[in-house]
Amino acid sequence: MFAMIVTPLYAGLLALWFMVLSIWVIMGRSGPDGVSLGDGGKAEMTRRIRGHANFAEYVPMVLVLLGVSELSAAPGWLLHAVGLSLLVGRLLHGYALSFTAHFMPGRLLGMILTFSALLLAGGYCTGYGVAKLIQ
Repeated sequence: MFAMIVTPLYAGLLALWFMVLSIWVIMGRSGPDGVSLGDGGKAEMTRRIRGHANFAEYVPMVLVLLGVSELSAAPGWLLHAVGLSLLVGRLLHGYALSFTAHFMPGRLLGMILTFSALLLAGGYCTGYGVAKLIQ
């Protein structure tokens, strides 16, 4: 029986960071000055919400691609390149967007790493699928 190792590792680490981002949004919604719905016109709340949402927009697709790549017997170096790029990219982007107002290099590098993971995993899956189709 084949057991995935790499995908669960990165999925678990990313889940922990997602919890941090989630709690950060919840903290912005609590207390006497908390915003129940939306961002209340507060830039800080907008950053919290968008950092959390941006994570939710990109991570699932890349994790699916990573899992498919692992099930397709992709080389370990490729799996870790995708997983590590996604993890570091999301940490940088999430921190820069949610916790700071002016850390643009973190946002930029975070998106570059995230797009690299998406491109690498998407490219591998596409190539694998095409190769299997023409066999």
